[in-house]
Amino acid sequence: MLESCQNAQERWGGVHLLIDRWLQERADLVKAYAAIDDAGDISALQKFCEILVDYVSAGHFEVYEQLTNEAEAFGDHRGLELARQIYPRIEAITEAALSFNDRCDTGDCRDSASLGEALKRLGQMLHERFELEDCLIEVLHNAHKQQATAAAL
Repeated sequence: MLESCQNAQERWGGVHLLIDRWLQERADLVKAYAAIDDAGDISALQKFCEILVDYVSAGHFEVYEQLTNEAEAFGDHRGLELARQIYPRIEAITEAALSFNDRCDTGDCRDSASLGEALKRLGQMLHERFELEDCLIEVLHNAHKQQATAAAL
């Protein structure tokens, strides 16, 4: 997972400060996920949950909105259609992530056996989400970069 985060930063780093910050937060999320041990270290789990909530919130309330606005500004119908196809799955993963956080807030994650399985499922969903987000960023960025370059000429 960490390697895919680094690859995304290399491809899109510097494109937009918002995306840069979000991709850095993604890398922080992956590191926090990896820092949780099977013993159920509560402080590591709390840190992970904090970053998780920040990451999914930034996606929904900042990054996706910005990408959609850019697609609309450039008349990017392909990008908008892709967003309509991808967002429902991203939203489902967001709900699962927030549910995980809520369970941890109430102390339901303290059982190490159930925590390990829940973390594994969440990790798989986050990996899927990262791939969907990367696809969306790549399609929107590439289309807009080409249009912006053509407009400048």
